[in-house]
Amino acid sequence: MTDRQPRDKGQETEDTACAYLERHGLRCVARNYRSRRGEIDLIMRDGDELVFVEVRYRRQTFWGEAAATVTRSKQRRLIAAADHFLQRRQLDCPCRFDVLAFDGERIEWIVNAIDDCQGH
Repeated sequence: MTDRQPRDKGQETEDTACAYLERHGLRCVARNYRSRRGEIDLIMRDGDELVFVEVRYRRQTFWGEAAATVTRSKQRRLIAAADHFLQRRQLDCPCRFDVLAFDGERIEWIVNAIDDCQGH
């Protein structure tokens, strides 16, 4: 196994996630948005609402499901990165945080997975 394989799988999973969400009516705004405080895998538009999406993948669920890996610490980094995105783009719109979890072949879309969108 080379060092590239996990990254390639991560990119493949994000591509699949983006296509999945687009099939469900969302529109991609940005991918892999980075700030000093965190990274957001996908930023989508769902009508008037901006959706910050964390994509997680687990080949097997022996040690737990993919969604369970979005820890409180990871949530704080996502919130900080989203706040940075909103401030940089000078956006004041409704938003939410979703998780798209891949457990093997099973996809779980958790809408509004994090309840804090910094007051936006």
